[in-house]
Amino acid sequence: MKEKKEFSVLDRPSGYNFPELSKADAARKREILSGTVESVDLEKIKDVGDLVNAYGKASVQARNIGTCAKVYDSMLSDQERPTIMLGLAGPLIAAGLRKVIRDMVAHNLVDVIVSTGAILYQDLYQSQNFKHYTGTPNADDTVLRDLYIDRIYDTYVDESQFWRLDCSVGSFADKLPAGRYSSRHFLQELGGAINDDQSILATAARHGVPVFSPAINDSSIGIGLTEHYHRCVKENRRGVTIDSIQDNYELTQIVVKSKATAAVYIAGGVPKNFINDSVVMAYIFNMDTGGHRYAIQLTTDVPHWGGLSGSTLSEATSWGKVSKQATHCMAFVEPSVSLPLVVGSVMKKWAGAKRPRLSFEWDPPILKNLTVSPR
Repeated sequence: MKEKKEFSVLDRPSGYNFPELSKADAARKREILSGTVESVDLEKIKDVGDLVNAYGKASVQARNIGTCAKVYDSMLSDQERPTIMLGLAGPLIAAGLRKVIRDMVAHNLVDVIVSTGAILYQDLYQSQNFKHYTGTPNADDTVLRDLYIDRIYDTYVDESQFWRLDCSVGSFADKLPAGRYSSRHFLQELGGAINDDQSILATAARHGVPVFSPAINDSSIGIGLTEHYHRCVKENRRGVTIDSIQDNYELTQIVVKSKATAAVYIAGGVPKNFINDSVVMAYIFNMDTGGHRYAIQLTTDVPHWGGLSGSTLSEATSWGKVSKQATHCMAFVEPSVSLPLVVGSVMKKWAGAKRPRLSFEWDPPILKNLTVSPR
């Protein structure tokens, strides 16, 4: 029978002398090499929490996803209860993340939302039982235009339904008292009128979670409000207008009345900058908050082009937006993949049960009180 051979590391052959390190360098080397990368063992993984924990012991972006989940855990368990601000950008509803975001609100994983208008509009769109349809990025867009089908990468929507919904937003504005509204105030009214418990806006209104959309004009909600404004001009009457500077003022008051703040950025864009600027604007109230205590970002934007969306959370420290002592992490993974992983992991542990909600008392534009509600 042939003798079985085994491969093993041998003592170094004679004549080969690897450079010896000094005791100090050897100790430093041992310290640097003290952590090991562990293989993801699918045989041991039972749920999304196990998977994300395993990612945290792996490497590259898997490790970043695991670390983001740990930072999120820290936000939620901090005894000073930082106010967690969620920034939303990108085609998140079209990507199928509506329920994930809604559950973040329902399970008390966020306290304030800052979103693009498009995300909130598409939440409203689905609340009316309108659908997003599976499509292809290789479609003939000239044919789609003839059929009034709008394409969001590989997803379709019905433009005729968009047109109806735009006009419905304008009609809803007709029912409100005329005057200037922050986007938060208007979206609170809109969310309170939505009859769909799976809606992000409706869930936020029900739980008293403020929703800001500082670029709401640049969305189909803004188109609907413009239709309302046009009729008001023709009829020589006052209507509803959005005061974007009031948005700044209201969000900054939340920052200065919070013991600490934390940020969860999904993609980047205006919401990321708006949340960060609210920290900078605290000087208006003669305060320096020191920046966010925790921050995570899930994005595909990269820092080397110099844009805000991809800028690192470390860079934000130079502006005073993120604390010098902050715990933070970025995962460069597209949010339709990364957000369910991170949120699914923290939901397994928290589901809001251990964390009291915030209560906001508004007398627009004044935030009269920000209190922690009894559990």
